[in-house]
Parts: sequence; C-alpha cells; structure tokens
Amino acid sequence: MSEIRSVKVTRYITPLREGGSLPAIAEADDGFLYVLKFRGAGQGIKALVAEFIGGEVARALQLKVPELVFAYLDEAFGRTEGDEEIQDLLKASQGWNLGLHYLSGSVTFDPAVTEADPLLASKIVWLDAFLTNMDRTVRNTNMLLWHRELWLIDHGACLYFHHNWESWPAQMKSTFPLIKDHVLLKSASMLEEADAFCKNILTDQLLHEMVNRVPMEWLMYEETLGDPEAAREVYRQFLSWRLKNSSTFLKTALDARAAGI
Repeated sequence: MSEIRSVKVTRYITPLREGGSLPAIAEADDGFLYVLKFRGAGQGIKALVAEFIGGEVARALQLKVPELVFAYLDEAFGRTEGDEEIQDLLKASQGWNLGLHYLSGSVTFDPAVTEADPLLASKIVWLDAFLTNMDRTVRNTNMLLWHRELWLIDHGACLYFHHNWESWPAQMKSTFPLIKDHVLLKSASMLEEADAFCKNILTDQLLHEMVNRVPMEWLMYEETLGDPEAAREVYRQFLSWRLKNSSTFLKTALDARAAGI
C-alpha cells in the first residue's frame, strides 16, 4: 500500500454546491488543488471515514481514484471568508480533513454517452455491493471521465451502517438489494469474474491495514465511548465478513441484472 500524504490547506478557492456537504476546491502547501471534504459538514466525520476506506479499497482493486490526502486546517484558516455558512463550516473543520486530488478538466460520466467496459463495470458493481455504497446511480453516478479513463469519486455513502451503529451485525450480512439501482449494472456482464479478481486481491490483512490508517481523531465515536480501537474493530469485522461471504451480495447483483435485462 502506498503512503497517504499529509498536506496543509493554504487557500480556499470555491465551494462545490452540487451536494449537501459543501465540499470545496482548495490549494495546499504542496501547490496542488484538492476537492476538500470537511469533517464539520452535515454528514460529519463518518462520511470521511467512508470516503477514505472506500477510496482505498477501490485503489487496491486497481480502479482509478483521485489521490487521497489528509488535509490539515488550522484554527486561523477561513477567518477572512465572507460567506457566513462557509466560515462556520471551516471553523467546525479545524484539524484533519480529507482531500482528493482535483481532476481539472474532467467531465461527469454519462451512461447514455459512454459505455463502460464489462469487466470494469463488474468490478465497480462488486466494489459498491461489498461496501454497501448506495450512491452510484443514474441520478448521481459519482464517476468522472478524465483523459478518457473512468475515475471513481465520492465514497462518503459507503458503510452506511455506521450512521445507525448498533445495526452493524445485521448490515454486515446484508444482501444489499439497492444494487439494483447501480448505474453500471446493465454493463456488468462479468460479475463472477470480478468476484474472483477482487477476492484474489483483497485479504483480511490488507483491509485491516486500511482501517488502521484512518486517523484516530476521526474514530472517537459516542457509540464506542470515544474508543477508536473499538470503532476500528467493527469496521474490520464488517469488511472481513463481507469479503469471505461475497456470494451473499454477488447473487443479489446477478439476480438484479438478470431481472433488468
């Protein structure tokens, strides 16, 4: 696994108002631009945890994901921001946030215009069923075309069990029926091959390493009495079980695809 770089945010450029969490384009001290996801946004820190784990799993599966960085906001940042809503967001986001390298010139993936490769589509469907990602639909594809390649963005809706923490044992075993709404399901004609490919790459050790890299300060949940290791253990068990029992959600995706063709 490649190291996750840390940067300091130096300039707020512009908000991205497409979603409710108000991410922004910002510049960091390495000179690059990032799409910044804020810990103080409406979805809270758990969305950053989902974004990080989702992006890292996708990267491990050799899917295109913008580089993820830990992005630090100090307490002085944003004091001169004129928009009161944005200023409040920046104040609530002091500390470590998450940045995604900004893909300048990219365009939103449109399934009516671009047809995805069957194996690539199948890998992405597998990924989203594995992570219980409900947010890759025709209405909101959360994919970009950049230099003629398909890039995955916005994994904040993955692992949604953590918004109802006590449900995690049941959600862990979910067949994930929402996969029927996946934007790439129709193109995903190689789901069984994708399952074999993904299970050959992912291991318990690799998944545990990903979870271990989530910043401790993001994991001090009320539900685990502020114990980040207790939170990590839930994510480890959740991912490990779904990997070992991928047939649970694979069958649902196969059935949904057959019903929709």
